[in-house]
Amino acid sequence: MITHSRLSLTLLPAVALAGAVMFAIQPASAGECPADKMKPNARQMVDYKPVGVTDVTLGSIDLEKQPANIRDRELRFRKLTIEPGGIVPWHSHDDRPALIFVQQGEIVEYASNCVDPIVHKAGDIRPEVFGTSHWWKNLGKQTVILYVGDVRKDQHDHNM
Repeated sequence: MITHSRLSLTLLPAVALAGAVMFAIQPASAGECPADKMKPNARQMVDYKPVGVTDVTLGSIDLEKQPANIRDRELRFRKLTIEPGGIVPWHSHDDRPALIFVQQGEIVEYASNCVDPIVHKAGDIRPEVFGTSHWWKNLGKQTVILYVGDVRKDQHDHNM
């Protein structure tokens, strides 16, 4: 006969394993600003220069030459490497939507519309759209690798 406490001890490892498996297969979601911390102009522009950042364009497509026929726009795919202590300076996405994928490490975003810093971890995807102005800093000891897909209008815009 299995007693209640013995049954609990028997099922505990199975429940823990099932929970771990369920947690592991959940899709990663980017860190987001909590709703109660969102506020217009919560953070003002800062004039930091890029520090410890390598920005390499891996490929691009002239969107005017594609069936979408979007004049003066380029779809660009880049790799940003941010060393510990590195800074991606303040920039706006009002005219340059982007998707950021955190491939490695952890990085902190300081967004214009969030009172608190936002932490992004490996596996997160962060949409950057109209109304997004921010800067990022690697506060960790590990190099951060970001993959960035953006739609750039100004070919001379070298903002990160």
